[in-house]
Amino acid sequence: MSARLSGKIAIVTGAASGIGAATARLFAREGATVIGLDRQPATSTDAGVTHLLADITDAAAVDAVVQSVRDRHGRIDALVNNAGADVFSEPLSLSDEDWERCLALNLKGAWHLCRAVLPAMLAQGAGSIVNIASVHGHKIIAGCFPYPVAKHGLIGLTRSLGIEYAARGIRVNSISPGLILVPRIEAWFEREPGTREKQTALLPPQRIGTPEEVAYTALFLASDEARFINATDIAIDGGRSQVYHD
Repeated sequence: MSARLSGKIAIVTGAASGIGAATARLFAREGATVIGLDRQPATSTDAGVTHLLADITDAAAVDAVVQSVRDRHGRIDALVNNAGADVFSEPLSLSDEDWERCLALNLKGAWHLCRAVLPAMLAQGAGSIVNIASVHGHKIIAGCFPYPVAKHGLIGLTRSLGIEYAARGIRVNSISPGLILVPRIEAWFEREPGTREKQTALLPPQRIGTPEEVAYTALFLASDEARFINATDIAIDGGRSQVYHD
């Protein structure tokens, strides 16, 4: 590996599986000391990755774990806000509890992490935050409410914080994955035979994306190679969101 993150301290949320796990592994291989946060225990161990249990919707717990990272390592160079969850409902059937859960998991939790790491980044005059948004933050699919509301908000948070702190050395960008082979998508395919083939046919490259492909973009954005990229969203969807007619 090229050690593109050599010496850097990185926090990755949702690191127990899927995109988060792929990102944590890749960052560690590229030289970073990685702290992976998740509500669920990690199913594998990777050199250079320390897995901690944390609920991103609990602001006090987030503050405590981020402070522990800062106390131990002295700095925080990168944050990848990957944790989130699908919340889909017919709008008028959506309960207040599910509305709040969607926003807490997919927007407010990311803000908790941003707010917690920003003091360290501002003190050192440098830092990169990468928020994992979604193509749902750009294109609306019927039946997916209120998930797109939160992802639109996450992209707005990205742009707003990126501009707010640009002059102080902080970059904030987001990635909008399309259909990626994470565990919940694999489970969907298993529940509904034929869905994998149908979804694959809709994608211009005729294949589904992998967590590693998202992780490599997060790596680029977190690295010094992307030092003039800020308040920007990058779609990783094989071009699907550019297709007007199927």
